[in-house]
Amino acid sequence: MQITFLLTQSLESPSGLGRYWPLAKELAKRGHTVHIVALHHHWASLKKKAWICNGVHIHYVAQMHVKKVGSNKAYFKPYQLIWILLVATLKLTWGVFKTKANIIHVGKPHPMNSIAAWIYKIAKGVPLYLDCDDYEAASNRFSSERQRRLMKWFEDHLPLWADLVTVNTYFTRQRLINLGCRPERVIYLPNGVDRERFANFSLAKVKQLRDKFNLQQKKVVLYVGSLSLTSHNVDLLVKAFARVAACFDDVRLMLVGGGEDRELLVALAHQLNLGDKVIHVGKVDSAEIPNYYKLAYLSVDPVVDSGAARGRSPLKIFESFAMGVPIVTGDVGDRRAILHDAAYGFLTQPGNVDSLADTLIDALSDQKRIDDMRKKILTEREQSKIYWDLLVDEFAKVYVDK
Repeated sequence: MQITFLLTQSLESPSGLGRYWPLAKELAKRGHTVHIVALHHHWASLKKKAWICNGVHIHYVAQMHVKKVGSNKAYFKPYQLIWILLVATLKLTWGVFKTKANIIHVGKPHPMNSIAAWIYKIAKGVPLYLDCDDYEAASNRFSSERQRRLMKWFEDHLPLWADLVTVNTYFTRQRLINLGCRPERVIYLPNGVDRERFANFSLAKVKQLRDKFNLQQKKVVLYVGSLSLTSHNVDLLVKAFARVAACFDDVRLMLVGGGEDRELLVALAHQLNLGDKVIHVGKVDSAEIPNYYKLAYLSVDPVVDSGAARGRSPLKIFESFAMGVPIVTGDVGDRRAILHDAAYGFLTQPGNVDSLADTLIDALSDQKRIDDMRKKILTEREQSKIYWDLLVDEFAKVYVDK
């Protein structure tokens, strides 16, 4: 099969790195011709805009709707955004025609890739598949209500026109069925982890990080992800950690990631007098992420009970499992099922600072329970099929069983 993924984000983004890239790579290993036509978060800085990696043809064709440089994210002004969206739509359309695909898979139903895919489908008569891995209208930051409504229109209508839709949460599956999608056309396909990437950690680098951040004899509570409060409630974690820090002198909170609210979180930690007990790492190279998980006693996915949280299957949970690290998260959406009814981690009341703090304090006080969880995760992660090389064959069935 000749499969083209149309993406409105970089492969360095969470969905790109954690879902679409490993999926494309595993499909290519199985003999399929796979192209990724995508937008980039800093397109002008790219010296090379097209290449082949692990058998996957990668084409960056234009700037995405936000600009990211290092740990910072910048939003374009409305008149700039209109031009960027127009150029992106045209370049994505031209890009998919150049790949001569006989299958299109849209990653996230954004206007730019949705229009490009629909034009190609009409012109070539090929099947159009759609992957919905988030509740976009509820989780993104919009400059106006008009922009949010445009996003919502595509998110609600493209699933009705696609030949088949893949989702990674049961919440999203039911939401699409409620909108009018036939149940047999909405397939649940969970998130996974790139085995090669998460096997590539270095104990020497882990020691270097421990020395760099003065973590000898310290327990690390780790958050890895976006520092954007619109969709990731990291402030909830910082507030809860203020109580944790008052109980333990040997615990550090480490925040790894970039985003527009990074400075706000630095200020919040300062306001709570947390000092050096919170380590603001910033954005790091994706290859280094496994080393940070190796530092962790626990990882955390802080959430409130919202449409955005119910529509998300957090990659950080699967990444944490891949490294044998128990996770603390809110009991919302699919998280209880993903944690095997709290066998692989701890569930808190979503949006409740005290519940999160109490859970962290209990976990940090019970070394035996943490050790037992670690052993269980490491023993059962193969059977749980958290790796993309185990998930890809099930995913590929959607192309032939439509």
